[in-house]
Amino acid sequence: MKVFKKRAKPLARSTVTIIAVVVAGVIFASGIAVGRSGLHYGHQNTESANQGLPAHLDYTSVDQLYTQLKQNFDGKLDETKLLDGIKEGLVKAGGDPYTEYFNTTGAKDFQDQLDGSFSGIGAELGSENNAIVIVSPIAGFPAEKAGLKPKDIIAEIDGKSTADMTVSEAVSKIRGEKGTKVKLTVVRGNQPIQIEVTRDTITLPSVKSSMLDGNVCYIQVSRFGEDTVDLATKAAQDCKDKNGTGVVLDMRGNPGGLLDAAVGLSSLWLPQGKTVLQEKRDGKVQRTYTATGNSILKGMKTVALINEGSASASEITAGALKDNGAAQLVGEKSFGKGSVQSLLNLGSSLLGKDAKEGLLKVTIARWYTPAGKNIDKAGIEPDVKVVITDDDTKAGRDPQKDKALELVKQ
Repeated sequence: MKVFKKRAKPLARSTVTIIAVVVAGVIFASGIAVGRSGLHYGHQNTESANQGLPAHLDYTSVDQLYTQLKQNFDGKLDETKLLDGIKEGLVKAGGDPYTEYFNTTGAKDFQDQLDGSFSGIGAELGSENNAIVIVSPIAGFPAEKAGLKPKDIIAEIDGKSTADMTVSEAVSKIRGEKGTKVKLTVVRGNQPIQIEVTRDTITLPSVKSSMLDGNVCYIQVSRFGEDTVDLATKAAQDCKDKNGTGVVLDMRGNPGGLLDAAVGLSSLWLPQGKTVLQEKRDGKVQRTYTATGNSILKGMKTVALINEGSASASEITAGALKDNGAAQLVGEKSFGKGSVQSLLNLGSSLLGKDAKEGLLKVTIARWYTPAGKNIDKAGIEPDVKVVITDDDTKAGRDPQKDKALELVKQ
């Protein structure tokens, strides 16, 4: 997407990140790609359904293929590119769009994007039904301004078909220097549309807050980053200090981010020990994440806004608040990203920060809401469905926010 658990500085300890559709790297790269829904840094599973495979693959046939290619290819081959191609093909053979290999350059880009700094169009990319889709255009950035919408299928990038492209490949083609343009052919419904987007520097604010109608606190979370919990906590305390009577939590268009941030945000409403999510592998619970305390907003009437662009960590938070009876959900069904990925740096140390020989992002589990539901591909349905029409957008109306305010004030 992106959701990610807080990153350890030296990455010596396990860090979880939830990548909603392709993690911010993938997410931010194309303007955003985090796809995300659950990323563990350096986390390796001791149990696997693949234990029956040999400890080492027999590369005899690969060496034979290499020999024939080297002897007969009309052109100059690059050893590094050949090795990267083998690794990419090996990982892609698993058939999971969220399991990917990044070479050293791609790994650096990925890490930079997770840090929230990149040049692109400001749209999170994901994979759905073997197609590259827009998960969420980020408010105020080029993708949104150009008219891209959640669920748009990207059919071509600068005239090149996206068939068989991974999200990362699409992201790398959409990324580029600030001020340059990228031409996208998207399919919306059954209608192909050509959209040209001018790239820009993408900087995503994490949390914004204000007061509505004097006594209702409005907290908008646009991504789940390292500063989200601190900023949201300050916003929550400010709400209490101003005698706020209710909260509108806006997570529309939020592609996800750090898992720790989702747990921390949920903890502003949930008492310590309440389940936020469970992580399962092969149907077995691997870990249960619970609220950490500091429930400043516990008991305060809350409505959370979600839409098709709400993914990963946003869905974790929405599910936790809904299942624990801490908030009503208003808007439209969320994106639906319920898998968990682990980030493994390859090379001298799997836990080292620098990816000496690349980076492996591998799906290791599924996450479940407190009520035991996995929302992958299904999303979370709001308690009150409110659709924003094209006429609403043109007129500058926000019926979802208006409904949330109405419910909070009842």
